[in-house]
Amino acid sequence: MNRRKMEESFFKALMLASTIIVVGSLVIVFAVVIVKGAPALNLQMLTKTPTGGYYIGGQGGILNAIVGSLYLAGGATAVALLLSFIIVLYLHGNAGRSKIAGFVRLSLDVLWGIPSIVFGAFAFIIMLWVGARASLLWGMVTVALFELPIMTRAIDEVMGTVPFKLKEASYALGSTKLEAVLNVMAKQALPGILTAVLLAFGRGIGDAASVLFTAGYSDSIPTSFSDPVATLPVAIFFQLNSSIPAVQQRAYASATVLLALVLILSIASRLATKKFTKYVIK
Repeated sequence: MNRRKMEESFFKALMLASTIIVVGSLVIVFAVVIVKGAPALNLQMLTKTPTGGYYIGGQGGILNAIVGSLYLAGGATAVALLLSFIIVLYLHGNAGRSKIAGFVRLSLDVLWGIPSIVFGAFAFIIMLWVGARASLLWGMVTVALFELPIMTRAIDEVMGTVPFKLKEASYALGSTKLEAVLNVMAKQALPGILTAVLLAFGRGIGDAASVLFTAGYSDSIPTSFSDPVATLPVAIFFQLNSSIPAVQQRAYASATVLLALVLILSIASRLATKKFTKYVIK
């Protein structure tokens, strides 16, 4: 009995320590970034684009990077959601538990584990092959590529949690497989689908490696898909590389903005999930 109590106490302490490490790491990251970046964070930085010499201490702001990140991640997430939903419809409407479905899921799992810079290199090669140049369009394609396996597997798992009795009831009422997936499963899995979309968007807006060569960089806000686009992660990278302390401080201010965007997305995901969960039949 004493041994069982000791084991229970040990694992409770282990879980508590793990929780403290995770939460503590998050708090430390936020604290360091905010403390170092807060002095440089002002309204001009959020509402103006860079002027001449911004990265060597000149005037201006990072509005181009903020808007560019939202354009790029928003467009990429929309493309990835469309493709993901088509794949999930096939997996749950036609493939079932076939070998093809298993192969598709295995392929998505493998793609999920590939670093985003590999997707960037692949898109860069294709971009050069077709004679294109770095632009918002190719940045969206790159981000959509590495968001696709994340979003597809997340939606696939969520759809798999829908009670089979609901599908049986739908079939009994004369629904086809496609109608059952769209009108029953998708609606029941809506909270999880929304969470998957917001999380994929959060990862897309915070990734720098994949778009370093395909999205380019510009001090202006893009007006078409063929224009190069600035993103917050790349802007932070450029500013941190500066030897000027004031510019490095702006990098931490830019990181604060990026953290705030990701935090807002996480909170929105929680609120949306809570709102739509009450309509889910368990």
